[in-house]
Parts: sequence; C-alpha cells; structure tokens
Amino acid sequence: MSTVQQATAGYRPVFRVREFRFVFAAHLMSVLGLVVAEIALTVLVFRTTGSPLLSALTFALGFLPYAVGGTLLAPLADRHPARRVLVACDLLCAGCAAAMVWPGTPVAGLLVLRSAMAFAAPLFQGTRNASLADVLGAGDAFVLGRSLMRMVAQSAQLIGFGLGGLLLTVLAPRAAIALTAAGFLGSALLLRFGTRARPARGGADRTSPLAGLRAVLGDRRLRALVLLFWLPPVFAIAPEALLAPYADGIGAGTAALGAMMCALPVGTIAGELWAGSRLGPDARARLVVPLCAGGLLPLLVFALRPGVPAVLAALLAAGLAHAYTLGLDQWYVDAVPEELRGRAMTLLSTGLMTSQGVGMALAGLAAEFLPVHQVVTAAALLGTAVTLLLLAQLRSTAAPRL
Repeated sequence: MSTVQQATAGYRPVFRVREFRFVFAAHLMSVLGLVVAEIALTVLVFRTTGSPLLSALTFALGFLPYAVGGTLLAPLADRHPARRVLVACDLLCAGCAAAMVWPGTPVAGLLVLRSAMAFAAPLFQGTRNASLADVLGAGDAFVLGRSLMRMVAQSAQLIGFGLGGLLLTVLAPRAAIALTAAGFLGSALLLRFGTRARPARGGADRTSPLAGLRAVLGDRRLRALVLLFWLPPVFAIAPEALLAPYADGIGAGTAALGAMMCALPVGTIAGELWAGSRLGPDARARLVVPLCAGGLLPLLVFALRPGVPAVLAALLAAGLAHAYTLGLDQWYVDAVPEELRGRAMTLLSTGLMTSQGVGMALAGLAAEFLPVHQVVTAAALLGTAVTLLLLAQLRSTAAPRL
C-alpha cells in the first residue's frame, strides 16, 4: 500500500484485523474499569477513614509501584507467551478488584490490593504493546494500533472520571468497584478466546531483571528514542499539575478550570487522530523533529500570565504537537530486536508513567518557591533545550528519515 493510500485509509484497515478488534475491546473495558475503580476507591477510603491523606494516597498508588513492577517484571514479557501473560495480569487485577468489594476488607488491605494492580500494570501494557506487532505486523499498522490504544487511554481520563462520578450517585463505591472486576474479567475472556496463542519470544536474561534495561539503554539509538519518550513529559506535565493554583491566581472559576484541564488531552487526541487518519508513515516521520522540538513552545505564553482563552489555546497547541509520537513509535519498533520487544515495551511504558509522576512532583516543588506562571515558563524552556539535545543525539546515530 502506498503512502497516499495509507493516509487515505487511516485507521480503518487496523479494525479489519479480527484479532485487533478483540484486543481493542479488551483495552477499552479494562481502562474504563480502572478509571472507575480509582474514583470509587478514593471515595470509599475517605468515607471509611475521613482522612484526606489516605484518600490521596489511594490515588497515588496507581503510580507509585509502577517503576518497581515494570523493572522487576519486564523479563516475563518475553519469557512467556504473550496471551498467557495478558490473561494472567487481567485475572490478577479482577481478583484484586473483587477482594476490594468484600465488605470486611480493611483500608490497609484496599491499599495493598491497589498497589498489586499497579505493580502488574506495566507488564500488561508492555506485553500488549509488543504483541500488537505480532497481530498487526511491525509496520504502519502497528503505529496506528498503538495510537488507538493511547487515544482510548486519554479519552478514558475525560469520560471515565465523569462516568465514575455519575455511577457513584446511584451505586455504593464497592458496587462500582465490582464493575471494575467484571471489566477485567471480560478483558481476560476477550484476550483468551479472541487472540491466537503464540510462542514466547525468548531471549530474556533469566539472571537479572536489569538485563533488559541495560540492553535497551546500552544501545545509542534506543537510548535516545527511549529518552525522547520519557523526558518531554516531565516538563509537559507542569501546566496540568499546576492548573488549579494558576486558575485560583487569575480568578478563574471551577468551570474554566475544568475546561483548561481538558484542553491538553483533547489536543493530544486530536493531534494523533489527524496524523493517523490523514498522513502516511513518511509524512509522520518528517514531522517528528519539528513537532517534538517545538511541542513545549506554546507554553511560553504563561510568561505573560494570560487569561483562560490564551491558556486554552496554548494547551491545545501543545497537545496537537504530541502527534510526533506516531513517527517515534515506528522508529522505536524498528530499532528494538524482536527477542527484546516485550521487555523494551514494558520498560517504555514504565518510564512514561514514572516520568509523569516525577514531573508532577517537581512542578509542585518548584511552585512552592516560584509563581506558577514562572514555573510553567521555565519548564517549557528547559524541556525544549533537553529535547533539542536528545534530537541531536538521535541524529548522530545516522538513522534513516531523520
């Protein structure tokens, strides 16, 4: 298929692959279920303890175990058949959610169960992303499949929290969590009976969980690609992390704050949808450098301490620039040896989630000493400088199409 034909066809050919339809449906069920669980569990812990700290900790536990789980469990992504790993992770999460529903489960038990779900999440995500290359091939269909998965995750943040809040008006928190258990169980069934059994890739070092990390980061090109996925979000998350105090500082109401919170993910979804449906792989590859290099520049408008319309425009523009990840995805899958693909994808997912948590923490810390608009401006400048250095390093690997 030519580039023009691919650009015209967009995402439609991906959905013609029967296996992918099952993988996509399973992803949708588990993501929405997890978002509902995050809200319901936070409410349940607060109602049980009356402690804002424990309530916040419950939400944070969706991020904190990620780095440890992704590092320690990454070898399993290549050591065992992908379908077996995916179904096992879904069943583990379904069991954890079901245990949360049990009325006698104490708060400490709820926190442990949430941690266990987060601990397994990077293995599941990495294995699923690697298996997309088996289902769709390692070419452009893989890139579009990855894009669809990201858009579902972004949309879940917009829709899932509203849906979860609505459910809690008619259901008790434990009943809402029961829907999460059903979602994970449904995902496991879809993956078990809707996808093919494939052998393990092998090649995973059984002696050290850090072997894959060394294999990925030890290669100059892979290291530059991984860091281009990991580091820009550290700076891009700053405005989202600080929007509440910024809105308060400029006198914006809760409705304006809600609109600003939605602007970046809406822009991200729109950018990926445009790039995936309108552009072919060559065009997306050519856009990686300009969009990646300039993606944080719209945030410099914060230097002027702007009002709501300008903030909305800046966040939308920054989100649209995120379309560069489609081209970056193709470069990454091309550079990763097949026998390391599961581990490499797991480590990539782990770093992405961890980098966002680190970015939020650093932004909050900086805002303790500097005005919010200055923190966001500094993040945009520093992030742009780091991105340009990484792009220069990537160029030095003499990769094609850069």
